[in-house]
Amino acid sequence: MNQPTKNQATFTHMKDGKAEDWQVIASSFGEFAKGLPDRILSHLKMLEGDFGGFPVDRLTHCLQTATLAHRDGKDDEYVVCALLHDIGDTLGTYNHADVAAVLLEPFVSDANHWMVKHHAIFQGYFFFHYLGMNRDMRDQYRDHPHFERTIEFVHKYDSPAFDPDAETLPLSYFEPMVQRVFAQPVRSLYKDAESVM
Repeated sequence: MNQPTKNQATFTHMKDGKAEDWQVIASSFGEFAKGLPDRILSHLKMLEGDFGGFPVDRLTHCLQTATLAHRDGKDDEYVVCALLHDIGDTLGTYNHADVAAVLLEPFVSDANHWMVKHHAIFQGYFFFHYLGMNRDMRDQYRDHPHFERTIEFVHKYDSPAFDPDAETLPLSYFEPMVQRVFAQPVRSLYKDAESVM
């Protein structure tokens, strides 16, 4: 059995934890959190080589989507959302947009979070009818304040980003943006505890 070191809590059940245990955990949490941008980028790289029948692999699609948004003058947060909008393809085969939205939620605006979370329904306008689905499923959100924003994202950046010959900035170009966006959460269950984390 492993014995805790000075860098580990001593409890075996949370109810027995003491303040010093939670200081150790908070310190470790803070150090681990600093590596989040790098872990996100590593996971995004898993999309390389995965075509899923599309004309470009999933990583290229994400890079092209971000390139289009960046070239159109969108801010770093929006561009990072464009870059990561399909990161959930590896683990969320049936709900990829939800996976991406959950990762982004603590770090982005409500508008950008909603856009990423709902982009799969909005892009369905272009193909759902070929699969026996309702292409107008997005219309259920017509009165939502972020409806037009999501239409724009899908039409201008997501949907045209399947061109093998299109400009595709490398992932390294976007890494500083990812570092900035993921540097500090704007909302989190642990936001009030950040001074010790």
